[in-house]
Amino acid sequence: MTDYDDGKIACTDAELIIRHYYFPVGDKRIPYSAIREVRRVPLGFMGKWRIHGSGDFVHWFNLDSHRPRKDTALVIHLSGVIKPVITPDDPDRVVAELAAHGVTTTSGTETGLR
Repeated sequence: MTDYDDGKIACTDAELIIRHYYFPVGDKRIPYSAIREVRRVPLGFMGKWRIHGSGDFVHWFNLDSHRPRKDTALVIHLSGVIKPVITPDDPDRVVAELAAHGVTTTSGTETGLR
């Protein structure tokens, strides 16, 4: 069952699904228990124009052609070096879904997204 789905990001009962994460196709599935923290950050000029991939080899953006019109990103902190970055259509709703599954969200900044 899906609690949130905008075509690019989905929150299910068990996991966060990031669609079009791997090129050319492929979804990343992250169990909620694997998420250490989610950081809500303003999406700066460089982040807005990152349509897919990484500019700093730390933050990885899934394919989202609508990102230049968005202002908020959610950075997913996992146990590894790579941090997936998502820009859902409704970030407030995704944060609420993550909180419902015990995931902590903070606000701040991230180098590489400015």
